[in-house]
Amino acid sequence: MSNSVLAVNPLNFPWQTSDPFLFCVHHADFYPKGNDQFGPDASLAGRNIGNDFTVKDGWRMYHGETVPGFPAHPHRGFETVTIATKGLIDHSDSLGAAGRFGFGDVQWMTAGKGVQHSEMFPLLNKDKENHLELFQIWLNLPKAKKMAEPHFAMLWSENIPVFETKDGSGNAISVKVIAGSIEGHNAPTPPPDSWASDSKNEVAIWLIKMEAGAQWHLPAASAGLNRTIYFYEGDSLQVDNKSVPHYHSASLKSDARVLLQNGNKPASILLLQGRAIDEPVAQYGPFVMNSQSEIQQAYREYQETQFGGWPWPSYDHVHPRERGRFAKHANGVEEVK
Repeated sequence: MSNSVLAVNPLNFPWQTSDPFLFCVHHADFYPKGNDQFGPDASLAGRNIGNDFTVKDGWRMYHGETVPGFPAHPHRGFETVTIATKGLIDHSDSLGAAGRFGFGDVQWMTAGKGVQHSEMFPLLNKDKENHLELFQIWLNLPKAKKMAEPHFAMLWSENIPVFETKDGSGNAISVKVIAGSIEGHNAPTPPPDSWASDSKNEVAIWLIKMEAGAQWHLPAASAGLNRTIYFYEGDSLQVDNKSVPHYHSASLKSDARVLLQNGNKPASILLLQGRAIDEPVAQYGPFVMNSQSEIQQAYREYQETQFGGWPWPSYDHVHPRERGRFAKHANGVEEVK
């Protein structure tokens, strides 16, 4: 095995991550045409409605009963970074913030001391299929920031920098920089309490695209970081001459300059990198703290306060069909795309 490749693992559900990341899932669903309620215009028979995570006919309802997605649920002690590459997501939360985003947009939410939110996948197209692809990444918060004020940010696709280059044969490579920087392309500013907000932590979240046959050197970062690439689309990939099969990850030595050689089909790769927080992690469901007593406290507080309650008419709230991409913040400020 190449000295730069520390381990190769299959991508299960969820994907295996390393500190400071907690969790990563890749949702790829080929939904049919939508109905009047923004759900699939298809029979739901044979599905475990309310807990449908089995791919049937190319799609899943997840915890949704009418609209696919994740109705209102709480979080505390970490951040969610949701990258919507295809389709649309409707966000609503207990702070009164809301949004509809997709087609390359990223939502970055600091749960901090506690927030409820829903993530629904409205099937707006009634005359054609509704394809959806997203990643949700959980980024831990250090103990000093676990109880930070919740924060909701939208990183619109138009504002996320993309580094583009070509290899010696003219094959194109692009890197969408959601966190971190490459060759002077700096990601949008992360939320203020994020582990990513301190550049010394070298947090990077990149989406790498490589044309068939392309070769590219992944630049070196500092030593001692956790760095993993997730090869989720393509047919074959050589990483410093080590074969990484499709839908596998490779953990890399962070201070190595690593040669990526793509196979015969276009490749898509997610990179997650960062300095470890290196603190105890206690996780139970949607809460991530440093001790079991803090987890118990989180549940007590959620039962007592509902983290501010739920200001929307339903737990699977979706926005009107005619709404485009938008974000309404808790302070009333609205962004429209």
